[in-house]
Amino acid sequence: MPASTSPAPTSPAPASLTEELWAAIAPVYAEILAHPFLGGLTDGTLPREAFRHFVVQDSHYLREYARALAVCAAKAPDEQDVRAFADDAIGALAAEQGMHAEFMSAFGRTAAEAAAEPVLPTTRAYTSYLLATAYGGSFAEAVAAVLPCYWIYARVGEQLLAKSSPDPLYAQWISTYGDEAFQSVVRRVLALTDRLGEEISPAERRRMVEHFSTTSRYEWMFWDAAWRGETWPV
Repeated sequence: MPASTSPAPTSPAPASLTEELWAAIAPVYAEILAHPFLGGLTDGTLPREAFRHFVVQDSHYLREYARALAVCAAKAPDEQDVRAFADDAIGALAAEQGMHAEFMSAFGRTAAEAAAEPVLPTTRAYTSYLLATAYGGSFAEAVAAVLPCYWIYARVGEQLLAKSSPDPLYAQWISTYGDEAFQSVVRRVLALTDRLGEEISPAERRRMVEHFSTTSRYEWMFWDAAWRGETWPV
C-alpha cells in the first residue's frame, strides 16, 4: 500500500508593505489618539494658544514638507507618480498659504507674522530628517518618510470626524483631514507604497520601515510640542 502523502505546509502569504508599516507603528498611533491635544480638539477644551502654536509650526513644517514631496516627484521613475507628488507639493503649499492664513486671522494675526516666528526644535528636527531622507535615500525611502503625514492624518481625521468639535475652529481643522478628497489622495499613496513593496530588496524594505517608524514618532512629538508650548531652551 503506497504511503499516504499530505500536502507540504504552505508559508503564509507575506504581509503587504502597508500592513507591515502600520503594524510597526500601531503603538505610536495608539499614543497619538490618546494624546490630550487631540482630545482637546474634539471636546473643545484645547487651549487656543496650543492650537495657535500648532498652526504656526505646521506652517513652517508644510513649507519643508512640500520640498520633500518635490524631491519624491524628482526621484519617481513613473511619470504618473512624478505628476502626483508634484501636485501634492503644490497642495501642501496651498494649505499653508490658505487654511493656515485663515486660522491665523482667527487669532488676530497675519500669515506673515506667523512666518516670522521661529522654527522650534521638534519642527526643525522633523523637517531636517524628512529632507535628509528624501535627498539622501532612494525613491522608496523618501516615500516611507513622507507617508506618515498622509496616512496618520487621514486615520486621525476619520476618528475625529465622527466626534467633530463644539469649537468651530477645531471642527474646521478636523473636517479638512476627514473628508473624502484627502482620503482619496492617501489611498493613492498607499497603493504606490504596496507596489514598491513588491519591487524592492529586503534591505530597502527594512529601511522603509525604519524611516516610516521614525517620522511617525515625529508626528506624535509635533502634537506634543504644541501641547507643551515648546520653545528653544536657550
